[in-house]
Amino acid sequence: MVEWRWIGRGARQVPQPWATPLIWTVAYAGAFAVVALFDVLGLLDRTGFALLLLSLLAGLLGMRGRFTAAPGTALLCWACLNVLGTEPTGEISWATHRDPGWMACLLAAAVVGTVAGRILHARAAYRRVTPFDEPL
Repeated sequence: MVEWRWIGRGARQVPQPWATPLIWTVAYAGAFAVVALFDVLGLLDRTGFALLLLSLLAGLLGMRGRFTAAPGTALLCWACLNVLGTEPTGEISWATHRDPGWMACLLAAAVVGTVAGRILHARAAYRRVTPFDEPL
């Protein structure tokens, strides 16, 4: 016997990304917390670990954000690491041997996170087609 069901609601919408100012606020607060933690632990001389954690933060925020938030997220994480995590402390400086690589790493993490987040959310929405069980 065939039972007819309506697929009335269809696929649920892809979750909306967080607002860009919220992403940037969390990025700066998170970057500040990471750099402060590394300062308390005395690990600021190992900026590679801080860069790794900041890249992870940028990627995780990218999963919830828009593509337009990625450059700002990378810039805020870099600025916090540059101002508070490297000498001279408290000043923005540009070291041509390290800063372009840091910026590229943070931007790549944010963009990859955003792409992964959009794909995962779209795939989940595509698979959530549910039958509509109201009487005809």
